[in-house]
This record gives sequence, structure tokens and C-alpha cells, in this order.
Amino acid sequence: MSLSSKEEEILRSIKIPSENDPTAPEFPPDNPRFPATPTYKIEVPGFKNVWLKDETVNPTGTHKDRMAWEMIVTYKQFLLAKRRGIIDKLPELSILSSGSAALAIQTQLKNYKLPYLRVLMDEHTDQKIISTLKRIGCRVFLADMKKRIFNWDDILRMTKNQDGFDITSNEAYDPTVRFYDWMSYEILNSNAEYVFIPFGTGQLYENVMNIVKRELTYHIRDPRFKGKKSILRNCSFLGAATNNPHSKADKLYAPFLPFANYSRQWIRYYTYTGITGKMSSVYYVKENYLDKALVIVKMNNINCEPSGIAGLALMLQLGYKIPKNKKILIVNTGKTKI
Repeated sequence: MSLSSKEEEILRSIKIPSENDPTAPEFPPDNPRFPATPTYKIEVPGFKNVWLKDETVNPTGTHKDRMAWEMIVTYKQFLLAKRRGIIDKLPELSILSSGSAALAIQTQLKNYKLPYLRVLMDEHTDQKIISTLKRIGCRVFLADMKKRIFNWDDILRMTKNQDGFDITSNEAYDPTVRFYDWMSYEILNSNAEYVFIPFGTGQLYENVMNIVKRELTYHIRDPRFKGKKSILRNCSFLGAATNNPHSKADKLYAPFLPFANYSRQWIRYYTYTGITGKMSSVYYVKENYLDKALVIVKMNNINCEPSGIAGLALMLQLGYKIPKNKKILIVNTGKTKI
């Protein structure tokens, strides 16, 4: 089945300069550059060399905009498949989201005039967030997220999208390598000795760790990697999570993380084989350190939300274990523009 004139126009509008050429980056789509977001030094009492990777400059304010762009890339593949007669209509996408990912994805889908996103959310979600998502075109479905784990089939059924695709999981896609590959290289190229990353769904942390493994164990070097392998091999990657249902870092808390691939055994393999530093792991952030981080954030005029800056809180919490002159990178995953 051929494409309609409108679909042909959409297909032409999706331009992908390259998959991994740093001189021809693909993000952000309106002004591609590599690195796509800035990294700059910040002042943290007691530490001499702390840097911030700032994702707030992205279109909707968070690193989820990078995932959103990959969904547009996916739709280009769907459009090409429809042109070849493999499918007769474009599928719709479903996602379980607290808001940031849904906002970023639907914003891009709307920009490219693609099918709207179906979103499964907790029934206790702030009405302002729900209203914003509906206003930009999302189909929102509510459920009690505290009862059980929802698998991809549940998400499709509960969003009335059995013929579509769930993009929350990695059952149909491979987000642990694909969604944040460019961002991962931007992080690795900083040559930091300690990297602190917010851990919500776990996709960003997993992506970074898989890129580290690829660069240190594969013989072919990705052209985007400009860092030093000697530093990378000893770098510790620390994920900042929370198990507190009342935490200010509310986007990092979920009673069930249905699709996180992280396990302590998995990360222990990385440290035991010398792929990463000995402190690499996922840690729970204590609320008092999150409060301290927010004071430092204000002092440095950093735009963020508690969930996005949880890495700084974890650095303060574990500061007694970290040499004060080492280069430290804090990943600020951003602040959603609701």
C-alpha cells in the first residue's frame, strides 16, 4: 500500500543526518549538534572539580526529549514499511509515564503530524499534568499503579491499543542502547572519574553502562567516543534512586519498576571484570541530602527539579568515600516544562 501525499510529506520531513557521525549529529532535530547539551563546572563546598551535564535546554526540558526523537526515527521506519506494503496503517504508541516522557514524545509526534500517544498514568497524578498532556493530544488512561506490575501487554490493553506498540519496555525496542546513545557518549567524553545519574526507569543508567562495556570490550571504536579509555575503565557510575514514596524526587519513585534491567549481579559483573570503577552501583538517596543538594542548586542558579538533580544529593551522601580533588560529573536530567 502506497503512502498518502500527507504521509510522503511527513516522511520527507524526518531527516536523520547520521547514526553515529559526530560531525553530522541527529539531535535536537531543529538544530543538531554534538554535544547537544552543555556541561559546565559548578561550586560545591568541599569539592574542587564538580561538573554538571545540563539537560534542561532540551525542547520540553528533560533528557526524555532524546527518547522522543527516537520515536520519530521509528515512525520513519513505519512509513517506509507502509510504502513497501508491509503494513496498511501506521501503528499507535502506548507508554506508562509520570508525565515527562509522555510530554516529550507527544510534542514531537504533534510536530510531525503523527498518530497521538496513548498514556497510562497513576490515578493520583496531578491534574495539571494530566490536563497538559490531554491539551497537546495525548489519550490519557488512569489506573492504580500501586497494586501490581504492569507488563507491556497490560499497558496496550489498558490504553485500548492492542494493535500498537508499548514503548515503556524493551520488548519491542532496545532502549538500553538506543534511546540515549548520543547522550551516553557526551557523558563518557567528559573524562570524569565519578558520574552520578538519576535512576528512575533505569534506561539512562543502563544505556550508559552498556556503552561503557561496548567501548572497553569491542574492537571497533565508535567515532563519537572522544574520551580516554584509561580514565573510563576506572570511572564509577552511581545511580541515584529512592525507595521513599514521599520523596521530593517523586519521578524516581515507583513501587514497581516493570522494565528496569538493573540487578546487583549485573553491575557486580562490570566491577569484577574491571569494566567500571568499584563504586558503580545504584543507591537510595536520603531525603536530607536531597535538601542539601537543593541549597547548592540555588547557590549555582541551576534550573532543575529534585528528581533531576538526585545525583548531586547522592554525591553529598557518599562524599566521605570520594577524594575531593577527583573530577565528578553530575547529570541533571532536567525539569519538565509543564
